[in-house]
Amino acid sequence: MDADLDLLLIAVYCMVDDLLPKRPGNARRRITDAEVITLCVAQAMMGIPSDPRFLMAARRRLGHLFPHLPERSAFHKRRLRLSGAIEGLIAEFARHSPGFYDNMLLVDSTPVECARSRETVKRGGQSSLADAISNAADYGYCASHSRFFWGFRLHALFALDGTPRALALTSPKVDERAVCLELVRRCERQAGQMLILIGDKNFRGKQFEADLALLDAKIMRPRRKDEPGKGPHLAPIRQRVESIYWTCKDILTLERHGARTLGNLRVRLATRFAALAAAVALNHRLGRPSRSLACYTA
Repeated sequence: MDADLDLLLIAVYCMVDDLLPKRPGNARRRITDAEVITLCVAQAMMGIPSDPRFLMAARRRLGHLFPHLPERSAFHKRRLRLSGAIEGLIAEFARHSPGFYDNMLLVDSTPVECARSRETVKRGGQSSLADAISNAADYGYCASHSRFFWGFRLHALFALDGTPRALALTSPKVDERAVCLELVRRCERQAGQMLILIGDKNFRGKQFEADLALLDAKIMRPRRKDEPGKGPHLAPIRQRVESIYWTCKDILTLERHGARTLGNLRVRLATRFAALAAAVALNHRLGRPSRSLACYTA
C-alpha cells in the first residue's frame, strides 16, 4: 500500500471518530469534530500555518475527502474548543507505535519563538486580548543558535523512533531539570519500568539524579569539561533528537505557528505533535522508516 496524505487522513479520521463521543445533531454543523481534527492534522502535514490559505488549498487537494469545509472563523473556533481532545490524541496515536513502550528516551528542549524584533515584543505587550502570548512569553537564550529569543521553550521526551512520550511548554527561564522531572512523572509506562534518559550536559547534579532515581529513571549525558574521565559517547544518539526537532520545524512548521494567543498556540503545537505521532504509527504499520513524512506532505 502506497503511503500518501489521503491514507494518513483516513487512518486519523477512523481512529478519532471511534474515540470521540457522539454529539447531538446540529442543523448548522455540516462537518463533525472528527473531520475538524483530521483537517487540523492535514494542515500540519501540508505545512500551511495560515487558516485562509489552508482552506483554499484544501478545497483543491482534499475536496474528495471533505465535501464540506468550514469557514475560517468556524474552523478557528472549533479547533480551539477541541484543543483538549487533540492533546489527548497525541498519546492515543503514540500507543500504536513500538516507541511508546521503549525504556530509552531522548530528553531535550527547543525555543518556540513568538517575536524577532523589539517592536513586535512592545506591540505584544499592549495587546487587549485576554490570553495574549505577551502575558506569558519571556526572553531566553538558545545556546545552539547563540542568540536570545522571545517566546517559550518546548520540552519533550521522545522515543528513538520519534514517538512523543511527554511534552511541556514553559517560560524559557524555567530550569529544564525541573521540567524533566515533571515530564518523567507524566510519562506513561509499564509498572516498574526503569527509564533511561539521554540528555545534554546541562542535565547534571547529584540532587537531580537522586530525584530521578525516586521516579525509577536515570540520566545519561556527555561529560562536561570540568568533570574527570571520558564519559559515554552519546553524539550519534543525541543527533537523533536534533533530527526529530528538525522534522517538526521543517515539515510540520513548528517555528511558524502563527499564534497570537496562548490557547491558539497550545492547540497549534498539539496539532503538530498529533500529526507526528499519527505518521510514526502509520509508518510502523506500513514497514516504512518511522519519521519518513515527505510522502504525507502533499
